Amino acid sequence: MAAATLASLKIQNPSESNLAVTVLDRELRVILLTAANRHSGVTSSSLSMASELARSSRGRVLLVDTSLSEQSLTRQLGLDQQQGFLDLALAEQPPLLASCIQAGEPQGFDFLPLGRRQQYAERLTPELLRERLHSLAGDYRFVILDGDPVYSSGDILTLATQVDGVVLVVRSEETRWEVAQAAAQRLIQAEAKLIGSVFNARKYYMPKWVYDRL
Repeated sequence: MAAATLASLKIQNPSESNLAVTVLDRELRVILLTAANRHSGVTSSSLSMASELARSSRGRVLLVDTSLSEQSLTRQLGLDQQQGFLDLALAEQPPLLASCIQAGEPQGFDFLPLGRRQQYAERLTPELLRERLHSLAGDYRFVILDGDPVYSSGDILTLATQVDGVVLVVRSEETRWEVAQAAAQRLIQAEAKLIGSVFNARKYYMPKWVYDRL
């Protein structure tokens, strides 16, 4: 199967799927999206937020894949062997940012793939992440991180403590509220700044225009 492209990915209606207005109001720059469990729509929500911020803000927007999932955006786009976020953070001689970026026309935002994870045995540390994210924020008005679930074995909690805000994605009728609540509590205990949640894949049991008027 041929790899997808950014232009071919379906981006949901931003007004229904993200907290772009909240981000603009609070003047946050680096935002991490995560979830309580897998298949909650973190990637689709990240795409939507990046798309909306690219439309509604004057600065440049970067979407960064930090997910180790086999269904990550990096893998969907066939960019597994491309240099990316991990190379910038962990390589002894980091590549130039421009050589890692996938230009996002016509979406309006750029994309930074995960990078060659098989090249590095070490884990991301708060110091490495702080330096790299600060550098990215110097080049972009908004940096949106597409992250793994809270209960994954990756670096999600370390990432969560080094960003300006964290958004928890909850999938309608699949994520139990107790699980979502526990995930939110875990983020707070790690001293992450939880700024809100996304209610993803909402189902309408009456015409949508009725909900819009409620």
